[in-house]
Amino acid sequence: MELKPGSRWKSSVCNTEIVVVRPPKTPAILECGGHPMVANGATRPEGLALSLTHSAGSAMGKRFFDERTGLEVLCVKAGCGSLSIDGHAIDARETKKLPSSD
Repeated sequence: MELKPGSRWKSSVCNTEIVVVRPPKTPAILECGGHPMVANGATRPEGLALSLTHSAGSAMGKRFFDERTGLEVLCVKAGCGSLSIDGHAIDARETKKLPSSD
């Protein structure tokens, strides 16, 4: 799996779709719902089911960042699977607070 900036990926088990913002520093496997993601134009593998331990969901418009690998992705379509990289869960990045305009 070659994660390049701007490449689009989709979950093998749910509706989640992401765009890579910053690739990982080393080769890694991006997963959603407990299974590797597939390129956006590829067909989903059959017979896979959502893992209960990876079913927290992915919200559209949220950025997900993994400090360990440097991977940053943007969720462009929400789904019920949660994102992970090499089996390690990725959390949504906190939004930056803007200064008030008082």
